[in-house]
Amino acid sequence: MKRLSFVIMALCLALTGMAQRQETDVFKTASGKSVKITCIKHASIMMEYDGKVFYFDPVTRVEPHTDFSSWPKANFIFVTHEHFDHFDSMALTMLRRNYTVVYCNNNVYSQWGSGYMMANGDQTEVCDNVTVEAVPAYNTTPGHEKYHPKGRDNGYILTIEDLRIYVAGDTEDIPEMADIKDIDIAFLPCNQPYTMTPDQLVKAAKTIKPKVLFPYHYSDTPIRKVTMLLAGSGIDVRIRQYK
Repeated sequence: MKRLSFVIMALCLALTGMAQRQETDVFKTASGKSVKITCIKHASIMMEYDGKVFYFDPVTRVEPHTDFSSWPKANFIFVTHEHFDHFDSMALTMLRRNYTVVYCNNNVYSQWGSGYMMANGDQTEVCDNVTVEAVPAYNTTPGHEKYHPKGRDNGYILTIEDLRIYVAGDTEDIPEMADIKDIDIAFLPCNQPYTMTPDQLVKAAKTIKPKVLFPYHYSDTPIRKVTMLLAGSGIDVRIRQYK
């Protein structure tokens, strides 16, 4: 009976850890391979391509709690900056193996103690058919610059074959977005005072012109307003559980 109880408890814990992994969008590359993008929560994203697993900003401490010990192990992890809702050493420890590479800014590198450090403008090959570019992410609203100062944090553009995916990190609608071209999928944040208002997000989306837009990191922002404001723009806005 004790053994049965233990098995049931372990199964329940596993299901709890995986229950959040429900919203997955699938995209195709030019070669016909699938890129699966799974919504975890807040700013945490999992992507899968050609047997490789990529995570962006995985964290355990933001509600709902995520037990990453039951999730697929990471080949690559991208961390935008050191705030607790983006960088979580416990999550990284749960997800990494000896082959896992962590891409991050200077502050995360200093705290984590290893990885591949990237500054704004840096580009590198991640693996076959996959490259990444670190792009600026910062605040511009007077009084908000202290949250994300210019030059410190990263957004990332992941290019998988011909598919270009922009994960903006914590940023406002900065001028550098005008230089971000040919984006298929964009993740743009929406929660002032830390990132953008819905109006700023709409402006950013119209500047970048992604084919598909996932508003994320939106907390209690009335995010459906973004869908309404982008109606008729030709941008496919998809609302997932990134509260």
